[in-house]
Amino acid sequence: MSTMIRIEDLWKCYDEECPDTTAALRGLDLEVDTGEVVALFGRSGSGKTTLFNVIAGLDQPTRGIILLEGRNVHEMGELERTRIRRARIGFVFQSFNLIPTLSALENVLLPLEMLGMPSQPAPEALAAVGLSGKEKRYPHELSGGEQQRVAIARALVKEPSLLLADEPTGNLDTETGDQIMDLIKQLCSRAGTTLLMATHSKRASGIAERILTMKDGRIEGESGETDLS
Repeated sequence: MSTMIRIEDLWKCYDEECPDTTAALRGLDLEVDTGEVVALFGRSGSGKTTLFNVIAGLDQPTRGIILLEGRNVHEMGELERTRIRRARIGFVFQSFNLIPTLSALENVLLPLEMLGMPSQPAPEALAAVGLSGKEKRYPHELSGGEQQRVAIARALVKEPSLLLADEPTGNLDTETGDQIMDLIKQLCSRAGTTLLMATHSKRASGIAERILTMKDGRIEGESGETDLS
């Protein structure tokens, strides 16, 4: 099986002297296979979001190696990193991050337009997340669960190699959150998309094939158990 993400001795410091006690990432190592579903379980402040930003090339590491599909992300120029994010990486956030002035369909169309791709997959993506008939509704006309479904459709419509889901159920009630997690796993499995999910919810970790515990900027342990509830 090929490797989607390989990280070696990754550090991210916001202090020039970079003492171990203040580094956001502290010598982190990680390997994720293509098509794998991995949950990063940890409390807020453990470094999960920082790790995602560095993987996606949104932030520069202080030191260390990040290979995405065998390519060193931080040896690329900014333009190439932007192209990788647009074409190869999908994002799902806790806060949904929909554009309020665009309809559900227009939000899903946006990444296709940025890539110069045909628009046909957009309504199909909304149908796949159960939102047929709601294409013209604006975010404020949708429930939290429906907004997150639009965000999932937007992230997966371009068929990315990697989906980064950062606390995707954090703003949802338990029942809706469980439905969203099942949907994400189902759609990623269908497309062969690698899923790396940051969460502090043990219930959300239940969909993962592998669960990693993150604390103080390091991955401290791994569990083979996928039901931590």
